[in-house]
Amino acid sequence: VQFVESGGGLVQPGGSLRLSCVASGFTFSNYVMTWYRQAPRKGRELVASIMPSGDSTYYVDSVKGRFSISRDNARNTVNLQMNNLKPEDTAVYFCNADYRYGTTLSRPVFTSWGQGTQVTVSS
Repeated sequence: VQFVESGGGLVQPGGSLRLSCVASGFTFSNYVMTWYRQAPRKGRELVASIMPSGDSTYYVDSVKGRFSISRDNARNTVNLQMNNLKPEDTAVYFCNADYRYGTTLSRPVFTSWGQGTQVTVSS
């Protein structure tokens, strides 16, 4: 199993970024996919999830109305469009499949993680 995240960078408050995660080694279309983030000196936090068909999405309260998760099952890719970014969004962002949906009590499926992509929001 492999996850390759990309698209991070340095952006000013109010700016936008689009993250992508390409997954391999499992049947992508069978799983809930989730974006997580980990800020310095903090634990991993669920940010957004999407059902296998892509017809339902879930967001943590702090990003609702600003972030949008999507997936392309033909390309084994899950994306995260991030708008109106805030300094508190600064973190390393990861993706993984999840056993759960619709709760912040995530349970990642796979123990292997990608390298993540760094998002830094600063003026």
